[in-house]
Amino acid sequence: MGGVVKSGNYAHDTACAVAESVRQAAVAAVTQNAAGQVASNNAEIVYHRAVIASCKANNGGAGMEASLSALRSLGVNSS
Repeated sequence: MGGVVKSGNYAHDTACAVAESVRQAAVAAVTQNAAGQVASNNAEIVYHRAVIASCKANNGGAGMEASLSALRSLGVNSS
């Protein structure tokens, strides 16, 4: 599940807010079946990858542990 990121770093917070908006739009469009679950999982994966990329680019790598953990729980190799 995504969420609001408030690190105090404007560039990072903005990038994460955009990623969260995209995630919310994707999740709002899913159907209640197996294909919808796949779409929901994919939206979560894209969100967490965007947060990790922003942490690396804008936040000195800080704050990416939660998204790395979320990717592992979704069965994604995060390296």
